[in-house]
Amino acid sequence: MKKLSIEERLGFNKYNVDDGKPHIILNKEICAKCIKKPCTMVCPAALYTEENGELKFDYAGCLECGTCRVICPCPGAIKWDYPQGSFGINFRYG
Repeated sequence: MKKLSIEERLGFNKYNVDDGKPHIILNKEICAKCIKKPCTMVCPAALYTEENGELKFDYAGCLECGTCRVICPCPGAIKWDYPQGSFGINFRYG
């Protein structure tokens, strides 16, 4: 049996996105003051990006690990809650 890479294993995951209630909300005013923006470097799903100095985030592919919440140096910049029941990621392979 072939050993799968992390990228291949993540490809098996299923996401049930709650378009009406994102589980992560960024305070763009606070994020704009952050110089290093560590969330862009540590998110394992690479969902944080910086475009023209503005932080962008797509919660739809979130792995719900909470790394962004832990690493963020700016209090109040990231409002993070688990998705409501039946929404979010469904890990399907190890």
